[in-house]
Amino acid sequence: MFDMKKVSIEWGGKTLTLETGRVARQADGAVLATLGETVVLCAVTAARSIKEGQDFFPLTVHYQEKYSAAGRIPGGFFKRERGATEKETLVSRLIDRPIRPLFPENFFNEINVIAQVLSYDGENEPDMLAMVAASAALTLSGVPFMGPIGAARVGYVDGEYILNPTDEQVAAGDLDLVVAGTNDAVMMVESEAKELSEEVMLGAVMFAHRGFQPVIEGIIKLAEQAAKEPWELSAEIDRSATKAKLKDAIGADLAAAYKITNKAERQNAINEARAKARDLFADEDAAERIASLKLVKKLEAEIVRQAILKDGQRIDGRDTKTVRPIEAMVGFLPRTHGSALFTRGETQAICTTTLGTKDAEQMIDGLGGLNYQHFMLHYNFPPYSVGEVGRFGAPGRREVGHGKLAWRALHPVLPSKEDFPYTIRVLSDITESNGSSSMATVCGGSLSMMDAGVPLKRPVSGIAMGLILEGKDFAVISDILGDEDHLGDMDFKVAGTSEGITSLQMDIKIAGITEEIMKIALAQANEGRAHILGEMAKALDHTREELSAHAPRIETIQIDKSKIREVIGTGGKVIREIVAETGAKVDIDDEGVIKISSSDVSQIEAAKKWILGIVEEAEVGKIYTGKVVNLVDFGAFVNFMGGKDGLVHVSEIRNERVEKVADVLSEGQEVKVKVLEIDPRGKVRLSMRVVDQETGAELEDTRPPREPREDRGPRGGRDDGRGPRRDGGRDRGPRRDGDRDRGPRRDGGERGDRGPRRERGERSEGGNDDGPAPEFAPAFLTRDDD
Repeated sequence: MFDMKKVSIEWGGKTLTLETGRVARQADGAVLATLGETVVLCAVTAARSIKEGQDFFPLTVHYQEKYSAAGRIPGGFFKRERGATEKETLVSRLIDRPIRPLFPENFFNEINVIAQVLSYDGENEPDMLAMVAASAALTLSGVPFMGPIGAARVGYVDGEYILNPTDEQVAAGDLDLVVAGTNDAVMMVESEAKELSEEVMLGAVMFAHRGFQPVIEGIIKLAEQAAKEPWELSAEIDRSATKAKLKDAIGADLAAAYKITNKAERQNAINEARAKARDLFADEDAAERIASLKLVKKLEAEIVRQAILKDGQRIDGRDTKTVRPIEAMVGFLPRTHGSALFTRGETQAICTTTLGTKDAEQMIDGLGGLNYQHFMLHYNFPPYSVGEVGRFGAPGRREVGHGKLAWRALHPVLPSKEDFPYTIRVLSDITESNGSSSMATVCGGSLSMMDAGVPLKRPVSGIAMGLILEGKDFAVISDILGDEDHLGDMDFKVAGTSEGITSLQMDIKIAGITEEIMKIALAQANEGRAHILGEMAKALDHTREELSAHAPRIETIQIDKSKIREVIGTGGKVIREIVAETGAKVDIDDEGVIKISSSDVSQIEAAKKWILGIVEEAEVGKIYTGKVVNLVDFGAFVNFMGGKDGLVHVSEIRNERVEKVADVLSEGQEVKVKVLEIDPRGKVRLSMRVVDQETGAELEDTRPPREPREDRGPRGGRDDGRGPRRDGGRDRGPRRDGDRDRGPRRDGGERGDRGPRRERGERSEGGNDDGPAPEFAPAFLTRDDD
């Protein structure tokens, strides 16, 4: 029934299987890719016709993770997959970037690439598998795709590269790098690194390129068995005459326009030349008008590219290595925890840093379950930043991607959560844009975090590199403008510190670049990054010693895990009381790590003192500050150390006699007490009279020591042959044999011949006549002989 084709290859020590013909057979191309127990289905469909007047390539890539793939039910109210998550958006871009340049320039048919994760084993990441499946499906579909491409992830642990590492290996290593490309060139790079050198990064890129060659070979083998007939493309029309006509009419105008250094003025001059071209072909049909506009763009590209290749002259007059003027300032906004205004040429970003507590962490739900992110970076690109009218609202794919690039650049230099237990949010608002606003975000974000007091390992700067490639001639240019990005062949972004690279991203608009070009670009970027770091240092070259006055303070303490229950209390009663009384936030984890936070240091100290009072043990001889919580006839109970109670006996309140406790003390009164004794049952005896109630200093005990009690001899009334009371010689007869002549116990009859009971308090001759014993007294309470 199924005409199924399958290819299996060994890839990084595991078996990769590519299968087609069994699932999604109505799509133009569909491939089921399996690695371990991770399975991704990618289906490709393409429209057979294009809309009239369409002059762009509508390629759309969707990557979706099915929660059932990991045996999970989605959280939230709807219990089904909804809009794309941040990860799904980023992986969609990851697939799109290397395949888009491999379609013909004049191909405008709409294409959908949909990759869905159907099974996830928790070890083999589905993003790389989705890229491979998309490449294979496009290769089988018959659309004019100049692939296939391969893709691989690379880790770097103990000086060794690892192909397709696990999450654990990536976390333990210094690199997370993704590379995609054809069999002879690299098309796309995305990475995060822990300050690695240019040599190590370039080696990782080339290691990945070699590593995915078997994947490309496997896709070709599958295509030989199952590829559909390639589409026939209409022959390209010779428009050399039209191009010559345009060059004569507006060539000089465009050349003059691209020598204007100011972006707004240059754009106005270019628009005037374009308007002249439209008027020139106003009487032609729609196809000819569209073609003429595309030729205008080609003419612009030729002018810019030739000026750079032949003369080394760029649009704004710079040479290929010069970075535009930079102005940086910190403390730009008065009430934020940290802020910076970073301006490089006509690109500008306002970056702010906000510090929060653990409850501000971002909860992320995915195939691997819930996890919490304590560092967030959000990038906004409003239309006014490029002088345009456009949509303003929720971030699109571009904003998500640029924000993640800046996140990767800054993440490696952050302090650990143990050293800096804050949730950090960096917000970048682009207010002007003419080239690499994402790298401006890196620079401004680094400055704003240092302004907020975040102890970064080192400042981070970023730069965008470009490429002009014509045959064997090429030029690498530093700090590219927007026009150079649009008209060039490469967007190569590098971020890092003085010690090494923290992030590398590359997108190629041609069939790929060589190792030689990448090596030159990395070296030139290093020079540019160093220059930018120097300019940033003029504003702030180190992290501020103190946090912003508006930022919350967090203090961390560690308690024994056995004490966690005491701090929380029954149903959370104790911890709620601490928060309510002190005003500080208190978070406690299962390991006994407690984080106390507040913008008021006194609130933190109060909560800390309370908690330590609960978990610490009182020390005999130590002086504490406490609060009277209850008055009784024989003294006062005092709460100290937050969770301890002890008794100050009436004789320990003052050195002179106290007739009535209430005349001296009142409930809620703060007192200073010394611990005199802790009995085996944990009851605490306190003293106020030996402590100066003003200063808390210990006073000399001037009270004379008690006289030893006289031996009162044997108790009276026991000279009846029973012997002393404590020697066990009572002659009372056997206890359990029933011989006692006591009479029935419950019927009211006589109990033996013992005579009437004495009244309470009556003692036999010679005994103590002290009256009745008190109804309640602490076990350690002794009689005051004074």
